[in-house]
Amino acid sequence: MSRISDKASLYNTEMISIGANSRIDDFCLISGNVTIGRNVHIAAYCNIAGGAPGVKFDDFSGLAYGCHVFSQSDDYSGKTLTNPTVPDKYKSETYKSVTIGRHVIVGAQSIILPGANLAEGCSVGAMSMVTKPTKSWGIYFGIPAKRIKERSNDLLKLEEGYLNENC
Repeated sequence: MSRISDKASLYNTEMISIGANSRIDDFCLISGNVTIGRNVHIAAYCNIAGGAPGVKFDDFSGLAYGCHVFSQSDDYSGKTLTNPTVPDKYKSETYKSVTIGRHVIVGAQSIILPGANLAEGCSVGAMSMVTKPTKSWGIYFGIPAKRIKERSNDLLKLEEGYLNENC
């Protein structure tokens, strides 16, 4: 069973799926095509804009407080108009899906931009901005986020024990 705060706002619910034992905390805003696996935690004040391309959270992944994940973005160069009140023919938006891989953890106040798929086991330090795909089991930090070291995968042994006890 999953838990969704009654203070969270979910839009386009026909496009959202949520797996077992996942939790969405207060004041989160989730819209568009969003797939949430099992044992996923989305902490308070997160924004997940799945749009048409979609955002997918693999099992055991999570966002800390105040993270933002976008699968589409306006063109900020000044060459086109911006924002959702303007018809598409006057805009040039970027549309790319985002995957938050299995066992990925994203630190507070981080931003994940369109196409920045986070590979299995990555962690992202607080207040980072991920602009492109990552490689598995790395620790990333900064603006733009860069790989700063390897991340242990010892947690996979704990996952096996957890699943044996709970499935």
